[in-house]
Amino acid sequence: MLRRIAANLFWLTRYLERAEWRARLLDVNYRLLVENPTETKDEWWPLLAVTGEWDLFAEHYAAYDERSILAFFTFDPHNLSSIASCIEYARENGRAARNRISPEVWLEINTLYLEAKRWTSELMLSRGLVPFFGDLRERFYRISGAMQSTLPRDTAYDFLSLGRWLEAAENVTRLLDTKYHFLRPGPADEGAPLDLSQWAALLRSASALEAFRNAYGNAIGVERVVEFILFNAAFPRAARFCLERLEMALDRIASACPTGLRASAENPAAEVPTAYALSSKLRAGNASAAMAGGLHEYLLAVQVDCAAIGDEIFTTYFKYE
Repeated sequence: MLRRIAANLFWLTRYLERAEWRARLLDVNYRLLVENPTETKDEWWPLLAVTGEWDLFAEHYAAYDERSILAFFTFDPHNLSSIASCIEYARENGRAARNRISPEVWLEINTLYLEAKRWTSELMLSRGLVPFFGDLRERFYRISGAMQSTLPRDTAYDFLSLGRWLEAAENVTRLLDTKYHFLRPGPADEGAPLDLSQWAALLRSASALEAFRNAYGNAIGVERVVEFILFNAAFPRAARFCLERLEMALDRIASACPTGLRASAENPAAEVPTAYALSSKLRAGNASAAMAGGLHEYLLAVQVDCAAIGDEIFTTYFKYE
């Protein structure tokens, strides 16, 4: 496979995953505010904390209000990581690798792209935010379903998997870090109804609330949420699950590459060592140990490792010699 095509496939799913995560964040934050209205005017700022885009937002908007945040995250052309921008970049990468994806996948991506080109604040508000993001969520499910049902499990699929799992792992740590580091209440408020609603919203952002309840019941505790979101081996959006699937995809790619293109024919882990190290770290870890050593620092280290994994994948498979 050409390096250019491999990179297109990697970024196709990475941008789609990024767009879906941002749509989830907006949807869940809105639902949380509806269920627990507040009198503060900056209830939308935590979304900027998740993505670290305060400066870019401040360049173009004067207030942290609902309309401005929704526009910035959904379709603002100045935000290259807005939902619409990510969909556009995913579509461009899919077009460049058109012969490696199925007609069904291309149709779903292209249809979503054409719809996103028509998004405006007036359209979102006239339809209602819950229906708007509900329809968008269904669009992403359809793309994922088309990929699962129509693509052969070959090297192209493995590069698609790399982009998806790497982006998902990084996003879930950012989400958890924001709640724990920025929104955690004081000791007197911990366990209060609003605090529990915020933790439930975090789980809902990852589509994890029902799975969490199946594992732990209705009692939502900080350590249980951290354990489930970071270290669960069975839930598809847990960081450990994502890294283990990424590791499997790397193994298959390394075994399919000609020996001369491998950094180490006998040791595939030598090509992207940070991925294997982080996967092992998450397998051996648990919530109590991570929190005892400082959860914020632990999550930042995972995010740094995810960035390093992206760099190593680029150097090994995408960089032109």
